Amino acid sequence: MSDKDKKIPVLVIVGPTASGKTALGVELCRELNGEVVSADSMQVYKGMDIATAKPTADETMGVPHHLISVVEPECEFSVADYVKLASAAIMDIHSRGRLPVLVGGTGLYVNSLMDNISFDSAQTDGNVRRRLTEESERLGREAMLERLRNIDPDTAAELHPNNITRIIRALEIYELTGMKFSEYKAVSRSVESPYKPCFIGLTYNDRGLLYDRINKRVDIMAENGLVEEARKVWENSHGLKTAHQAIGYKELSPYFEGTKTLEECLDFLKMQTRRYAKRQLTWFRRDDRINWIEIDKVLNKRKLIMDCLNIVEKSEII
Repeated sequence: MSDKDKKIPVLVIVGPTASGKTALGVELCRELNGEVVSADSMQVYKGMDIATAKPTADETMGVPHHLISVVEPECEFSVADYVKLASAAIMDIHSRGRLPVLVGGTGLYVNSLMDNISFDSAQTDGNVRRRLTEESERLGREAMLERLRNIDPDTAAELHPNNITRIIRALEIYELTGMKFSEYKAVSRSVESPYKPCFIGLTYNDRGLLYDRINKRVDIMAENGLVEEARKVWENSHGLKTAHQAIGYKELSPYFEGTKTLEECLDFLKMQTRRYAKRQLTWFRRDDRINWIEIDKVLNKRKLIMDCLNIVEKSEII
């Protein structure tokens, strides 16, 4: 048996928000005896369900889902933490003779996990990080992102100003090593990945259709209690670390503060979500391992599933 054959097979389903990854992941798990491992940086938090579009019991259809609601909102949760937990989940699923199916739109999580980026020896300096944190509080997040944009435009293009934790991390790496974060990640791939992935990406030929789905999803979230959930997060945001950065919460803060109407905030949320989807597509488009499927060109759900099964068969992961 070759080393390649010894690798753990993983089906990876990626794409922008609202593209249908969750539903497809469930269907393929039912076809392939699989279990889902979430690759969503915000679904890991407990009590943050509606804005993060966590699958309901009906939507999971009995398929086990891992790494959803595993962290308290006030806790820090890093990429390294995710890789550690996801690796354990994949090993457990594989050991029971089932197929791990990684589903999510957080590209940094997907690539860090599948490409076996090492975080054990990651460069860090508490003094540098504290100084950068203080500067972000004094100068603002947009200013810190602009600083990163000047030294590492590729990484900056992938980050939102609210993602200050990763902005600071990228700046810290540059100060300590002189390397861009993308270069540092490449160096961190010192050990070959233990996984044999098959990547499937969902997208739309007509971007307007994706944006329509996003707008409708926000409306449905609002009907299902998004405002009440976001208010709870807003009232407790002083104790939150990364969790409060989730799209769907911070956009509603002006409504709770009385400076904007709910309609204005929901419209802003839709715009921010569309922008996030665009950033997700930009990230994933760089990975030539991904087999893309344009959802609006697929005739029906069964055809979509069959197309995916054909991709899996050709990949020889099972």
